[in-house]
Amino acid sequence: MTVKFDKRVTGINISGIRKMFEGAGPGAINLGLGQPDFDTPEHIKAEAIKAIEEGFTGYTGNMGIPELREALSRKFKKENGLSYAPEQILITSGASEALHIAIEALCGKGDEVLVPDPGFVSYSALTVMADAKPVAVPLGENLRYDPETIKKYINKNTRVLVLNSPSNPTGSVQTPAEVRAITEIALDKGVTVISDEVYEHFIYDGVHDSPAKYADNVITVNASSKTYAMTGWRLGYIAAGPDYVDQMLKVHQYVQACACSISQRAAMAALNGPQNCVTVMRDEFKRRRDYLIGELHAMGVECVTPQGAFYAFPYVGDEQAKVMELLKKGVITTPGTAFGENGKGFIRLCYATSMPNLQKAVGIMKTVL
Repeated sequence: MTVKFDKRVTGINISGIRKMFEGAGPGAINLGLGQPDFDTPEHIKAEAIKAIEEGFTGYTGNMGIPELREALSRKFKKENGLSYAPEQILITSGASEALHIAIEALCGKGDEVLVPDPGFVSYSALTVMADAKPVAVPLGENLRYDPETIKKYINKNTRVLVLNSPSNPTGSVQTPAEVRAITEIALDKGVTVISDEVYEHFIYDGVHDSPAKYADNVITVNASSKTYAMTGWRLGYIAAGPDYVDQMLKVHQYVQACACSISQRAAMAALNGPQNCVTVMRDEFKRRRDYLIGELHAMGVECVTPQGAFYAFPYVGDEQAKVMELLKKGVITTPGTAFGENGKGFIRLCYATSMPNLQKAVGIMKTVL
């Protein structure tokens, strides 16, 4: 039997990040996969164990447990200056599901989604799965969105603009003035902004700003994954106006039902507990960033200093050849073209690994770059 698959899936490639990770040999230094190398803090793990022992292992409400949504409402007010009521917050299985249900709820055939190029691999793929068209918006020399450039790409078919600050893969951070200008341009054109803020706590230069401060045409996406070293717990959340939430809830209900009950309890402990664990990670990531960028510049490699997240995005020329040579020598990196056509010539380096690993990787990179 010949099986026919839909072009929305057959036209999508496996993530370039995963390809490199799975193609590496044993003992390779992983500068490819973007996750903190820290363990989940003990008080968070303890709450998860407690939830299991109490038998808190069944379905929760589709929206997520009320206590977690209340904690997130307080977090948004305190940290972001946003007034999201608990009923405007939906708990998801990671930021990945949050992005999926937002794009699915808003987009269909003939619609366009503006995505940063280079930008995170999921944005374009999820748009194609929704039967819509991703439109790549080139970044400026500073690897940030330019509001004036965005204006040129908006047309009558544009439904969504994806904003990611701090950025994966570039580590760039949009200025408050840029965030406000982008949000107001989108509002004026009737376009919804999906703001991916998962790296908000890892900023070394500049400040984080949420577009939802400036308009109500914004869907805010975040997660506990990066902030609390909880990538495997798959716990994200999405916040928006009631009309947005009503429609996204329908998609969430059928694709996921609810986020993991145990992870929800763990996330509640993360939000309500001590935050020094976040500060420790941020300070260590900054130390690694400063070391890596200093070494790259000493090699004569062009690299815009990342202001946030835990990625560097140096220009190396023939990125495919460089990535494969590094892989053969035991260092996993990701070619820039995995993040869009404008990533050509770049590679992404994730410095969320130990300093000894980073120093060893730099020694190898000196022989290649």
